[in-house]
Amino acid sequence: MSGLANSRIIAPDVGVPSMLGQRDSQATIFDGDQLYLEHVGDRTFYGYLARHRHELFHDEDFAVLYNPDIGRPSVPPSLLCVALLLQSFEKCSDAEARDRAAYDQRWKVALGVGDLDKPFTKSTLQLFRAHLLIHEKARLPFERSLQMAKKSGFLRSRGHLRAVIDSTNILGRGAVRDTYNLIGDGIVSVARILSKLSGKRLEAWAAEQDLSRYVGSSLKGEAKLDWSSEAEKETFLTGLVRDAERVLKLAEGAKKGLAADDVRGEQLHRANEILRQVLLQDVESKPDDDEGGGKRLRQGSNGERICSVHDPEMRHGRKSASTRFDGHKAQVVADVATGLVTAVAVVEGCAKDEEGSLELVQESATNTGLEVEAALADCAYGSGENRERFEEAGIQLLAKVPKLPRSDFFNKDHFEIDLEAMSCRCPGGQTTTNLLKAGWQTLSSGRRVQQQAFGFSARVCAACPLRAQCFKRSEGIQHGRQVRLHPQELRLQAARAWQRGPEFDEFRKQRQVVEHRIARLVQLGVRQTRYFGRHKTLFQLLMAAAVANLTLVAGSEGGRYLGKQLGALRTAFLRLPVWFSALCRLLDPIPVRPCPIWAVRLLPRSGSLKWADSRPGL
Repeated sequence: MSGLANSRIIAPDVGVPSMLGQRDSQATIFDGDQLYLEHVGDRTFYGYLARHRHELFHDEDFAVLYNPDIGRPSVPPSLLCVALLLQSFEKCSDAEARDRAAYDQRWKVALGVGDLDKPFTKSTLQLFRAHLLIHEKARLPFERSLQMAKKSGFLRSRGHLRAVIDSTNILGRGAVRDTYNLIGDGIVSVARILSKLSGKRLEAWAAEQDLSRYVGSSLKGEAKLDWSSEAEKETFLTGLVRDAERVLKLAEGAKKGLAADDVRGEQLHRANEILRQVLLQDVESKPDDDEGGGKRLRQGSNGERICSVHDPEMRHGRKSASTRFDGHKAQVVADVATGLVTAVAVVEGCAKDEEGSLELVQESATNTGLEVEAALADCAYGSGENRERFEEAGIQLLAKVPKLPRSDFFNKDHFEIDLEAMSCRCPGGQTTTNLLKAGWQTLSSGRRVQQQAFGFSARVCAACPLRAQCFKRSEGIQHGRQVRLHPQELRLQAARAWQRGPEFDEFRKQRQVVEHRIARLVQLGVRQTRYFGRHKTLFQLLMAAAVANLTLVAGSEGGRYLGKQLGALRTAFLRLPVWFSALCRLLDPIPVRPCPIWAVRLLPRSGSLKWADSRPGL
């Protein structure tokens, strides 16, 4: 490796692993930031990294990633961290990042490498990223972005934090398949490991086991069956299940011959479990089959269904009733005052938005060192249980109450419930204090609570002129309308009252901050994950959040710098008349009154000074 790897690595400090490459703090006139900083722009993101990269990352922070005794000196990890930020900023591949670091002047300015240096290879960047994930250093760039915001004064060091939280979908990297292809992919994933254990190519091993159709061009395309025939589809599915069960038995036998610490055994076990789960979730036996060998597709689906063998952590999810996706869900917390992203997380695509929201807001307080005074969210976070969790943690949750489902009859919102008097008034003007037991409800925490409901008498409801709009008459039911009470009814009533108050308009404006931040993260490429699995997807989200924060800090720094320059220019401009009068006294003994420079015209022939007439419009 030429350039920096050979000429700019210095001897390690005492107590630092000898294989850890370190940047030389002494710049040279041939460094990119010395040659091209003015050309690239001192106030750009590249210029910001050039000026602050030594504050952002220190090579000693990554000493745990390197063996102190074995290997050659590494590329300085602080340089590779800056390269990862640039890669996220420009949404380029590892190969493109390598080339831009070698030939792009903007990257050379940000990295501080020489004009002819090629600082790293593609594999070096990939290996460094893997080490960050293995050694739990993936959050370091994100945490440093918040530290830089504090150091620059953009993020306050004391006081309270008003956090706003929301979520967005991330499309998974794995191919989403139907049940037939999903079983086929599962068979191939197990067969690939078994073929390696036998020392044969996958095609040859599959031919010996009569599984060649799974390594062909198209499993369903080569089947040549009538897809409109349910009988043919069930016969085809039964054959796939039998092959899958046979492959699982082969895998169990192969696993017994492996040592307990053999990595291949763990890989085989993981592939087996995925294939078993696919069979369990999508296939069931035919109840009318006497032999018990017939199979059919299981009707219905749940959120835990594996939809891709290549990325088994992907899930079917919904962002709304009309928008579905396959992948993961990103949760984002931002600061209302600055717009900085203060915490992020990646959860299952099928998870509810409010799941883990309290822990993420508390993590935001830890990352910033500020106490959270309130958390702002949309109605997806406004359930009674979530409000109770936030209240117990001492954090005020400001969120809309979820709307009740549409109905052809009066819903709960049409009734006036007074919890102090324990009474309920219906739209017809009737009031009841009759409180009934209405069964049990199991909360998301697993706790069961007794439900209660206000009940109106059947005699009162029968004589009411609004009876047809209130509830549907059913045969055999001899009671009137019932209105159920939520276990957290008092909290929900307080939230509804807040929604009708003047503070709600300000809340809606502040909640837009996180929507803008999510839009920025999507602009940086988080809508489509680059990697398989939630752990690596979280790394991508953390890098994008770090870039989003640093660009905000860089922009504010540029604004402060411009403000200082404009202030100095304004001061100089106001002093021009004084300077001009002094100059006139040196050139001409005749006293001259102070005047603006634009009001004086110098006559070159006589050399004397005359007042110029004002010319409106010029």
